[in-house]
Amino acid sequence: MDETLRNSVKAMIKETFEGPPIPVKGSWFTNPEPNSGIFGVLEESTFDEASLLIHGTTLAAHTDHIRYHMWGTNGILNTGKQPKMEWEKSWEIQAVDEEQWAQIQKDLRNEYQVLLQAIDAIEENEVLSNVVIPSLAHSVYHLGAIRQMLKIIKAQ
Repeated sequence: MDETLRNSVKAMIKETFEGPPIPVKGSWFTNPEPNSGIFGVLEESTFDEASLLIHGTTLAAHTDHIRYHMWGTNGILNTGKQPKMEWEKSWEIQAVDEEQWAQIQKDLRNEYQVLLQAIDAIEENEVLSNVVIPSLAHSVYHLGAIRQMLKIIKAQ
């Protein structure tokens, strides 16, 4: 496996979830400040905000959907097969309490850690290109969606 490619993909995944590396020397697609990745943005959100319905969905649903998608990606990387996915269920979470909101974020962090470890074990560029990079793009999309939802929430 090409280590340069592996390291580049991991750097983009880390930026997506953790924000740009510190000290910040710029970023590829997040804001060039600490905590501008998914984890930092979500940590600034309360469970009440995560439960607000914005255009038919909530921050809690987006967050759990990212976790679910990543769980599926990890399944492919660890077994070579796509697990049975029920996409509609990944959007079912609406209102959450403080404990549920913390658990959703914890579960997302756990899948993230599993993904980073799985990437280290990938031996073929094809797997990285066909499984991990699309998962990265999916997560980046949801980072943007979450940030836009938060603009609406904070403006209320």
